[in-house]
Amino acid sequence: MTTLEHTIAKHLLNIKAVALRPNEPFTWTSGIKSPIYCDNRLTMSYPEIRNAVAEGFAALIRELAPDAEVIAGTATAGIPHAAWVAEKLNLPMAYIRDKAKGHGKQNQIEGMIKEGQKVVVIEDLISTGGSSLKAALAVKEAGAEPVAVLAIFSYQLDKAVQAFEEAGIPLHTLSNYSALIEAALEMKVIEESDLSVLRAWREDPSTWGK
Repeated sequence: MTTLEHTIAKHLLNIKAVALRPNEPFTWTSGIKSPIYCDNRLTMSYPEIRNAVAEGFAALIRELAPDAEVIAGTATAGIPHAAWVAEKLNLPMAYIRDKAKGHGKQNQIEGMIKEGQKVVVIEDLISTGGSSLKAALAVKEAGAEPVAVLAIFSYQLDKAVQAFEEAGIPLHTLSNYSALIEAALEMKVIEESDLSVLRAWREDPSTWGK
């Protein structure tokens, strides 16, 4: 049976939002060597795919956070997806900057999030989880409740899983690294011989590629 996570993974591969190079690693900004690079901003340019993403998010919210009152996107990549989801659910939308502006009202949150409101944070990608958690904590600091963080894709790194567990904030994604490498094998983007290398990176990215 085709699952949503498998379908989204195939979409990301088809539009080359995700690139896999098991034998020629990418280097992330953090310095981590990785066989995968993900740019989910490309989904904005494909109406059918961005709609599938928005429908997936809306379904998760209806199931897991039916009492959500605001949809908040992370700046910048989460903003368009939050807008599309808020439209589908007929809910208010806001967005959260990485840090407060240095001028004007010095807002970190743009749009209206009221004290006590239940907020779902929309992100495009979860790597270590740091920036997404920072956005969720900004919601808390505003006196509201971040009931969940939702993302299109997760690398499934243990560091991110642990960070969300420690913060007590639920994390859910439409697709993930495991589903992606299965889809990539099915689509012949990778070979069977690449699987062990790709799985080893997820288990311990700190030593991979050295």
